[in-house]
Amino acid sequence: MTTSLPSVLRGAGRPRVCNYPVYASSAGGEAVELAASAGLVLDPWQADILTAALGERADGSWSAFEVAVIVSRQNGKGAVLEARALAGLLLFGEQLVMWTAHELKTAMEAFRRVEHLFLNSDDLRRRVRKVSHANGDEGIELRNGARLRFVARSKGSGRGFSGDLVVLDEAYALTGEQISALMPTMSARPNPQLWYTSSPPLDVETGSQLMSVRRRGLAGAERLAYFDWGAEGELEDLSQINLDDRELWAATNPAFGIRVAEEFIAAERSAMGSVDFARERLGIWPRDDDGSNQIIDYKHWLSLAAPEPETAQDVCFAVDVTPSRSHSAIAAFTQDNVAVIDYRSGTDWVVERLVGLKTKYNPLAIGLDGKGPASSLLLDLDKVGIRPPDGEPRRGDLAVTSAQDMAQACGQMVDAIRQGTVHHQGQPMLNVAVSGVKTRPLGDSWAWARRVATQDISPLVAVTLARWAYQSRVDLLSDYDLLQSVW
Repeated sequence: MTTSLPSVLRGAGRPRVCNYPVYASSAGGEAVELAASAGLVLDPWQADILTAALGERADGSWSAFEVAVIVSRQNGKGAVLEARALAGLLLFGEQLVMWTAHELKTAMEAFRRVEHLFLNSDDLRRRVRKVSHANGDEGIELRNGARLRFVARSKGSGRGFSGDLVVLDEAYALTGEQISALMPTMSARPNPQLWYTSSPPLDVETGSQLMSVRRRGLAGAERLAYFDWGAEGELEDLSQINLDDRELWAATNPAFGIRVAEEFIAAERSAMGSVDFARERLGIWPRDDDGSNQIIDYKHWLSLAAPEPETAQDVCFAVDVTPSRSHSAIAAFTQDNVAVIDYRSGTDWVVERLVGLKTKYNPLAIGLDGKGPASSLLLDLDKVGIRPPDGEPRRGDLAVTSAQDMAQACGQMVDAIRQGTVHHQGQPMLNVAVSGVKTRPLGDSWAWARRVATQDISPLVAVTLARWAYQSRVDLLSDYDLLQSVW
């Protein structure tokens, strides 16, 4: 008598959603080999993630500025991060790696795992200058000066650091304030990279930042590598999903049958409610109502990315400040192209930067929302000679919007995007702003809503103002022909 053996399921090596930028070469293989030499042997799917995420453009910079790995717990995404951190410190010349988590205990667990890798390898141990266990200063410093720090996220964590690599573990609970604190730390670095790892968020509101990353990942954002093992469907409607389908368990857990046992998941299924099981184990997301009604079609926005204009043309600049005054953005419009040219913490740098831009480029105008947070800069700008015209406008004057002007500027920007007559350079901070923008009523019209946006939209407001300033002052061009603009 013979008996047939039960089939052995194994986790899916490729995520259901797998979008990443084209690259010329990859440093992923080197990272995998280094990890193995330290005793961290990666699964094939983990190695594949590193290969795609560490793709390089022809100039040697990362093809992906952002990397998102969305997979259920216990599958091994932590090992991917450990290998990435090791490679950053020992292979890529990254001077500061910041590893952040939603909770301190998670950051400390990661610290202990990485510390173990260093201290249990003779070669790596020789490279360590010191290991700090001081509360709030946990980390590893190497003899070459490179540092790896572990912190719990807060509104202020990350300020003052210029990180080459920032890890956002447990990204399901990211807030706009935390992103605003961390993102500018990377702006001065030559080749930074930002990693998100998580399972799906609890709901749309608390997970607004990660929902935005997902929205951009599904749309194929130019410099975002997005890997998501989650099953199709929505947490709000599980009626069409068989939560007991073990093939689905395997498809949504790459370590199924390796380090995530089928028996364990079966026990989870019995102990957990359907919604919790669907989210935590099958990676099913809450309904993204917030992204389904965007006034800007995000995929279309991405299609408008174009190379930077080759020659300098007449330009307008504009500035915007967040309602909390935590960040400011300066943007430019020229030759039907918008771009963010500076984005930093605070406001103390803005006036000096605008003076420099005015001196160097003699712009047609500098835009500013007269009813927005940046209006507080008017007095300081006046002191340095940047002010609204007191008669006929001249180059370099301020173009200050009224409420009606702002509504006009936003409407014109949306029209230009929909008609494909404005282009951008695919800058991450601008893409993020577009993905999270909302509108607010303004009389019979509307304008961008700063306070209820799911992201910092100051980059979008700034490019909107720069384009409006150009349109309102285009007659200052010496070769401007009114009849050509009409006909």
